[in-house]
Amino acid sequence: MNSSMRTIAAAALLAFSGLAAQAADTGIPKTSYRHRKVGGVNIFYREAGSPSRPTIVLLHGFPSSSHMYRDLIPKLAGRYRVIAPDLPGFGHSDQPAMADFAYTFAHYTDVMDEFLTAIGVQKYSLYVMDYGSPVGFRLFVKHPERIQAIVSQSGNAYREGLAPFWAEFLVPYWKERNPETEKKARLLLTLDLTKFQYSKGFRHPEQVNPDSYTFDQMGLDRPGNAEIQLALFTDYQTNIDQYPQWHATLRRVQPPVLCIWGKNDPIFIAAGAEAFKKDVPKAEIEYLDTGHFALEEDLEPIASRMLAFLAKHVR
Repeated sequence: MNSSMRTIAAAALLAFSGLAAQAADTGIPKTSYRHRKVGGVNIFYREAGSPSRPTIVLLHGFPSSSHMYRDLIPKLAGRYRVIAPDLPGFGHSDQPAMADFAYTFAHYTDVMDEFLTAIGVQKYSLYVMDYGSPVGFRLFVKHPERIQAIVSQSGNAYREGLAPFWAEFLVPYWKERNPETEKKARLLLTLDLTKFQYSKGFRHPEQVNPDSYTFDQMGLDRPGNAEIQLALFTDYQTNIDQYPQWHATLRRVQPPVLCIWGKNDPIFIAAGAEAFKKDVPKAEIEYLDTGHFALEEDLEPIASRMLAFLAKHVR
């Protein structure tokens, strides 16, 4: 190597070292990957940020897991303690057999309640999305004094938010379980429908990382998982029945609420966000030009909006 090349190499090394030092100086806590046993079931969760800071609990949707929050967690962890668990039967949490575990949203709520107590979380803000919404709102009804703020990203709590998607795939299955209605419900467990959730309504679906829906589909394809999902499809009706109880608690408590919604979401339509204002008039509503898994396309605006909202309401 001649002197000119050595000079270039030294400069490159110096620049790289400077970039590495700059990255190290950002102070963003690293994410830890942990397990906590609750009722004999190992709950996997991602955690970042100092326990001395206010806590945000991120509850995932179907058919995802805490993996959907992999990029949001570092955006929040500089100011908050961030906890993102996987529900049993999803992600890296245990998948107990149907005979050993009640796959209902009421039971999920009890498990998450016990999990949060076990890891020392008493007060927290909620980020709810899809399946995370019924679990989160059931926790809110159970312990309203613990919830400091609610961020709903396609976290539906109103009949107005139910898109025609539900009438097509699940309402007939709720009315009568038979081979025809079950066949239609099982379509929700296919790769085509998983990819649909990560593409319909997106500005640039070709920019969605295929790791997201591939990881989700791996979970759905595990032996025994299909029956678990069918049980949850059936039980989802109980969430709709509980809506009035959620609304009454929202009216009574008036928690800070931010709805940040993909306006093109084909599963929970934008009217579901606007409906929150009926019970929490000061709820903040923002629509993004994207679909269901909005974090895949609009991570930066969601994180920025969340941080500004939480800074106003959580000390």
